[in-house]
This record gives sequence, structure tokens and C-alpha cells, in this order.
Amino acid sequence: RTPRSSIPQLVQITGEQMRCVARSAAAGTQRLRLARGPHLTGPRPIPRNMASQLRLNATNAPEGLSDGCKGAPVQPGAKLPLVGDESIMSKKAHGTTAQPVQENLRWNCDWKTADKICCFNRHYAEFAGYWTSTTFLQEEKGKEVTFYDSVTGRPLFIAPRGRTWEEFEAESRSHGWPSFRDEEVVWDDVRVLPDGESVSLAGTHLGHNLPDKKGNRYCINLVSVAGRPQ
Repeated sequence: RTPRSSIPQLVQITGEQMRCVARSAAAGTQRLRLARGPHLTGPRPIPRNMASQLRLNATNAPEGLSDGCKGAPVQPGAKLPLVGDESIMSKKAHGTTAQPVQENLRWNCDWKTADKICCFNRHYAEFAGYWTSTTFLQEEKGKEVTFYDSVTGRPLFIAPRGRTWEEFEAESRSHGWPSFRDEEVVWDDVRVLPDGESVSLAGTHLGHNLPDKKGNRYCINLVSVAGRPQ
């Protein structure tokens, strides 16, 4: 029997990532927040014609990054998320931030990838499942973790809160990136732009808000929140 990983015409994709593809297609975009590889959890094969399109889209992303889902526009009158304006992401000394990301990021996160995503990027993402390839789970499993801005070292998220570690991990694995809820956001330094992009007040690109039936869900690159406290 031929192993699934050796079948070239199939790409493995999680159910949540498939829903992401559907949302992007419905919006008339070809932006896909996914990755290819054996690290994905709960894989399912998809048809060759769709696999070809996914591979084509992947080649449009900068080297080392994956294409991203389009965030959900913020609904008028919503109490959360706190909405920021485009000026937060204005050009600064180092892309959208005043300085590069920290040199010694936590969990062995890759510095080059982090600097690209945090400071010179508004849409692209680390590959789905990247966070599970770091030492994050080995070091933090079962704990309440504070996630710091990879540029400034300011706290941005504290998780899990209002749910168990198992629920936090399962949701993050299902989607492919660390996923946070409203009560896990440190709103002193996090804003969501009207188009759904999640950023820090320092201009660090974090990810996007992709709400589901439970409410807001902030899908965040681990490399963006792997800083050390300053």
C-alpha cells in the first residue's frame, strides 16, 4: 500500500483550512492560509485540480512564508475587538516597526521568518503547523503562557484563559496557528484594523481575526508573539 505522503497529486489540509479556502473563494480571492507537509493535524486529501491551485498560490508568497486568509471585517458597533486605524502600520525605521525583532526569540523561532512577517508584511503567514515544529509545546504544555511582541517585548496574549489547555491546543492545531479568544488578548497593546488584520500598537503584524460561532478568534503567527519581556 502506497503511503499517503508519497502520493504526489494530493495535498493534505485540515478541515479548518478547507473552510478557510472556501471563505477566500467566496470573497473572490485566491488567498489561502495553509501549508503543505506531514506536520498538519487531521489531514484529508483534496482533488488534483484544487491541489494544483494551492501549489500555484503558494508560489506567490515570499520565500519561507505561506499565503494567508483574509481577515473578517470588524462589525460596526462591536465592543470587541478594539479597532485601530491604518496609521499604526505606517512606514517606520524598520518596515512597519521602529526596530527589528529581538535576536533571541523564544521557542527557537526563526529570526528571519519573524522579521519578514512582523515588520515587512501585511498578509503572509508562517506555514500552518509551524508552531508545533518549535519547542513551544515541549516547554509550555499545560501552563498559562504570556505571549510577548517579538519586536518590543510587550505582552499581547495570555492563554489559555476561560478554557482548558487542551481546548486551546486543539483549536490551534485544528486551524494551524495559535488561536486566541477575546479574554486572552491584552488589549493595552493589540488592535484589529477594519479589514480584520491583527496588529500591535508598535506596528507588528500579528495575524488576522477569523470569527466563528463562538466569537472572535485571533489567528496569530507564533513568530510574531515569541518575544522576551522587556
